[in-house]
Amino acid sequence: MTESRAAIEKLHAELTGLGVTSAYEVGDDATLSVWIGLVVRFREGFYRWQEGPVKRRHLGTDPVGCAIRVARRYTELQADVPVWWEDLAKELRGGSVQDYP
Repeated sequence: MTESRAAIEKLHAELTGLGVTSAYEVGDDATLSVWIGLVVRFREGFYRWQEGPVKRRHLGTDPVGCAIRVARRYTELQADVPVWWEDLAKELRGGSVQDYP
């Protein structure tokens, strides 16, 4: 098992424990999609996530702390969907996307 895969699995488990059950691994052993536009990657010892144009990072030795930050942002996004989401959703899923994130 690679370091990236182990780190992503730990983060995924922590997010699930915090109630973020929609996250899934995208299949490259280093990327976790939490919500459309909110993606976490593990690289060079850091969890790095991008949400629209905003980029953040967190130490790879602290999956619990990272999960708390990502889960908090996930909850904020669910409560107040950002303007960029609709454009991104249409681009990724096609014009038929409705309210489903």
